[in-house]
Amino acid sequence: MKDFADSISFLGQWGRFQQVVFFLLCVSLVPNGFGTFILIFLTDVPRHHCVVPGFNLTEDWNTTFIPIKVVNGKQEQSRCSRYRLDVVRNLSAQGFIPGRDVNLTDLEQEGCVDGWSYSKDIYQSTLVSEFDLVCSDEWKQPFTATVYFIGVLFGSFFSGQLSDRFGRKPVLFATMAVQTLFSFIQVFSTSWTMFTILLFFNGLGQMSNFVAALVLGAEILTGNVRVLYSSLGTCLGFAIGYMILPLAAYFLRDWKSLMLASSLPGLLYLPLWTFIPESPRWLLSQGKVQEAEAIVRKAAKWNKVKVPNIIFQDFSGDEETAQPKEKANALDLLRKSSIRTTTLIFCFVFFCSTTGYYGLSLNTAQLHANPYISCFISAAVEVPAYISSWLILHYLPRRPSIMSSLLLGAMPLYLILLVPQSLPNLCIALEMFGKYAFTTTSSLMFTYMTELYPTVLRNTATGTCTTISRVGSSLAPFVIKLNTYIYLPYMILSTLAVVAAIAAYFLPESFGKPLPETMTQMPKRERCKCPCTGKETIRLEHLETPL
Repeated sequence: MKDFADSISFLGQWGRFQQVVFFLLCVSLVPNGFGTFILIFLTDVPRHHCVVPGFNLTEDWNTTFIPIKVVNGKQEQSRCSRYRLDVVRNLSAQGFIPGRDVNLTDLEQEGCVDGWSYSKDIYQSTLVSEFDLVCSDEWKQPFTATVYFIGVLFGSFFSGQLSDRFGRKPVLFATMAVQTLFSFIQVFSTSWTMFTILLFFNGLGQMSNFVAALVLGAEILTGNVRVLYSSLGTCLGFAIGYMILPLAAYFLRDWKSLMLASSLPGLLYLPLWTFIPESPRWLLSQGKVQEAEAIVRKAAKWNKVKVPNIIFQDFSGDEETAQPKEKANALDLLRKSSIRTTTLIFCFVFFCSTTGYYGLSLNTAQLHANPYISCFISAAVEVPAYISSWLILHYLPRRPSIMSSLLLGAMPLYLILLVPQSLPNLCIALEMFGKYAFTTTSSLMFTYMTELYPTVLRNTATGTCTTISRVGSSLAPFVIKLNTYIYLPYMILSTLAVVAAIAAYFLPESFGKPLPETMTQMPKRERCKCPCTGKETIRLEHLETPL
C-alpha cells in the first residue's frame, strides 16, 4: 500500500482543514488538565484540631484544651487528640490554672469525639473537611486520588481497544461525555464512598479522550505538523487547563463549586462532532476506502486544492476488491517476541516517568504556604517542558532524548537530599527542575508511542501502555505520603528514573521514519555485532515467529 502521507500530499500540511482539526483537538484537551489535578485542591488537608465544646471553661483552659506537639521542629496544636473533657471541666471548675497548678503532660488525652474544627484561611471546604478524612480516616485522602487513577487505568485500556474497533471519533466524544456527566453528578455526593465511586467513572473518561485525541490528530496530520501536534499542541492544551485550575480554585474555594466549574466546559465541546472527522488512516485499515476518500475530498475543498481522480491507488475500485484489512487486538502486543519486548520495555519506562510526573505534580500543595501559587508554578513549568520536547522531537532521535530527560529528572531529586532544611527555596527550585524533566519525558513518550506502533494497533497499544503507566500514577499519592520520612519520596522517584533510562536504551528508534501502517512495518530493535568481525555493527532485528 502506498504511504498514506504521500497519498494525501496534495492537501499540503497546514491548510484550513489541518488548522481546524489541530485547534479543535487541542481545545478539547483543556478540561483534562483542569480535571486531572483538581484533586490537589479537593483533597488538600486544611489546618484542623479537635472541636472545643462550648462549656463554661476558664480562658486559660480554653486556650490550652488542645495539646501542643512538635512536628518537624515546630510547635503546633495536636490534630487528633485533646485533653479529656471531664477532667478539664473539673479542673477548670476548681480554679486550677494550667501550667502552674497542673502539669499538662500528666493529663489524660482522648480522640476528637466531638469532631474537628477546620481552618478556613485557605479553603471554605474540601473533601477532607466535608467528610472528615483525617486521623483514623487519613488513609482515605491519598486513596481518593488512587481510585481516580485506577479509573484512568481502566479507561485507557478499554478505550484503546474500542477505538481500534469502532473508530477514533466515536470514542473521543463518548469519553468526553462520560467525563462531563460524572463530574457534574459528583457535586451532589452525600458521602465519601459515593464521591469515590463516581470519581472512578470520571477517571474512565478523563484520560481516555486525551489518548483518542492524540491518536486521531497524529493520524490525520502529517509531517512536521504531526510532530508539532503530538508534542506541543496536545500538551499545551493540557497545560492551559492545568494553569486555569489554580485561578478557578482561588475564586471558588468550596469543593462543590470547583467541581461544577470542571464539568460545565465539557458541554461546549460536544457540538464539535460535525467539525472533527474520523481518521482516514483508520478507515483505510478497516477497508472503508470510500469513507476515507470522502473525508480527504472534503479536506481538499476546505484547503482549495485539486483532488486527483484516484486518491488511494492501492484501494481503487469497489470496497469488496479493496486490500483486505489487517485485524489486530491487544494480544498482538505479546504474540511476536520483538513486539512483546518493545511493549514491555516501553510500558516500564512509561510507568517510571509517569510515577515521577504525578508524584511531583500532586506534591505541589506542600511546596509553598499558598497552594494556589504552588500549583500555578508547577503548571507553568510544563510550558517550557513541552516547547523543549517539540524541539527535541523535531531535531533529535527519540531514544537518547528520553534517556537524557529521565537522567535529568533524577539528578535534582538526588541533589535535594543534600540541601539543608534551612534552604526551602532551593528545594523548590530543584523539585521544579525535576518536574520540568519528567514533563518533557512524558511528552516525548506519547509521540514516541504513536510512531512505534502501526495504524491497526496504534490506539490499542497507546491505551495499553498508558494503562500500565497509570499504575504509577495510582501509586504516586502514597509515595508522596511517605514524606514523613522527609527524603524517601525523592529517593524512590529518582531511582525509578535512572532504572528507566537504562531500560530505554533497548527500545527501537523511530526518528525520521513514516508512521507504520502494518505490523511488519514497525521499527525494530537494533542489535550490536562484535566490531572485530569487520561487518556492520548494527542490523535490524527481524520479526520472529508467533508463540
